[in-house]
Amino acid sequence: YLLRMQPFTTYNLKFQDGKFDHADRLFSSVAYSWRLASETGGMQDVKELIPEFFYLSNFLTNTNRFDYGTTEKGVAIDDVLLPKWAYGDPERFVRMHRNALESEYVSLHLHEWIDLIFGYKQRGDSAIDAQNVFYPWTYEDAIDLDTIQDEVKKT
Repeated sequence: YLLRMQPFTTYNLKFQDGKFDHADRLFSSVAYSWRLASETGGMQDVKELIPEFFYLSNFLTNTNRFDYGTTEKGVAIDDVLLPKWAYGDPERFVRMHRNALESEYVSLHLHEWIDLIFGYKQRGDSAIDAQNVFYPWTYEDAIDLDTIQDEVKKT
């Protein structure tokens, strides 16, 4: 998410041998990221909202005018595309997120999120019922690395 801000831009370039990752894999659209994380997108993206979504709009804007490349569909990656309700305004987008987070509804239901992330709905039947399951290898104790002989599979 923080690709558009220093020092994360520099770190990204360093980790990618001096160039940005493929444009199709970069955070470029809130709607597209939501789709990938939702059931309609196959739940193939497991990102969580970082604190910046609630207080700092800079991560949504390409103020340094970096060339992040072009997607396979010919779309140049630049500022993050925001939902219509943000009216193209990153400050409004962040403010609305913060308002939602601080709302009475969230306060009344925060314990449900805690159950998903830290509580009894992390695993087992409760997790299945809550649709809170992930690829088995993402769980810390899901596999015993000592039983894997193939070094490539082990890494």
